[in-house]
Amino acid sequence: MDSLSLTTTTALCYLVIVLRALPFSYAQLDPSFYNGTCSNVQSIITEVLTNVSASDPRILGSLIRLHFHDCFVQGCDASILLNDTATIVSEQGAGPNNNSIRGLDVVNQIKTAVENACPGIVSCADILALAAEISSVLGGGPDWKVPLGRKDSLNANQSLANLNLPPPTFNLTQLNSAFANQGLNTTDLVALSGAHTIGRAKCSSFIGRLYNFSSTGNPDPTLNTTLLQTLQALCPNNGPGTNLTNLDLTTPDTFDNKYYSNLQSQNGLLETDQVLFSTSGADTIAIVNSFINNQSIFYEKFKESMIKMGNIGVLNGSQGEIRTQCNFVNGNSSSSGLVTMTTKDSSEDGIVSSI
Repeated sequence: MDSLSLTTTTALCYLVIVLRALPFSYAQLDPSFYNGTCSNVQSIITEVLTNVSASDPRILGSLIRLHFHDCFVQGCDASILLNDTATIVSEQGAGPNNNSIRGLDVVNQIKTAVENACPGIVSCADILALAAEISSVLGGGPDWKVPLGRKDSLNANQSLANLNLPPPTFNLTQLNSAFANQGLNTTDLVALSGAHTIGRAKCSSFIGRLYNFSSTGNPDPTLNTTLLQTLQALCPNNGPGTNLTNLDLTTPDTFDNKYYSNLQSQNGLLETDQVLFSTSGADTIAIVNSFINNQSIFYEKFKESMIKMGNIGVLNGSQGEIRTQCNFVNGNSSSSGLVTMTTKDSSEDGIVSSI
């Protein structure tokens, strides 16, 4: 082999190693993937979510969050939906997910409706991606063409869920690192955090900001004093921490850019929200300001970041499978059918995990 061929071969081997190490699979997903096999999948999911959200508007934020929690743990492969079995330790039992994620029952409703129309065609991973986009639209937010063609995983990874999902107490450096580990940059972090424009959070997610911020014995100085008083009334120190409040104080059920305006007024609910604007000298501040000044810019960046996140570690081709039931790998279903480990009343919404 001559030196040129050796150099070329070495470079190609290096490229393969680098690509395998990256969190993105670079799979050939396509928004038209189901056009010839299940062309009405989007309308089926839209009908289910329209009906559910009429009585439970929180579900829209919950489903965006569910997609996030799936993608940050071994990629967008619906592993978060798998229940405990003899061979699988469910990600639903991980600290950031336990008694926190919601919408699993709604995903099962969607899967049943899709299977009735197109049996064995649409993956649970694609259902999560489509449900997130449709939730944005039903909340008044942007729409985008969702790349499709994901397969469902054959396993789950609870330990990775505990490691990869950022808690609501992270500072900006920790948030940037968690997102960078998934191939996402600072703009992606700020844009995806904007999903907190809808949804709710439990007192337990921000109680430290109210009474003992960073073990100082005092409230978080970046929390608006009026909001502090309101939250202290809702969330007594040493209380159960189960009361819910809106992530967006201004328009809690509308997908808009008011989440960012709240940060400017120190009205971010979670520490991970407020650090985007209150961290001195941070490059996130200019991004927040741009989203405040122009909602269209926020929408465009949110769409780009959701598509980018939706490409993390996907399975396709001969990898994975199309599950018949989203809670179980094929051939290992429970006699009780489509069951889940959490109920919709025990949990919360949002992008950052433990909320």
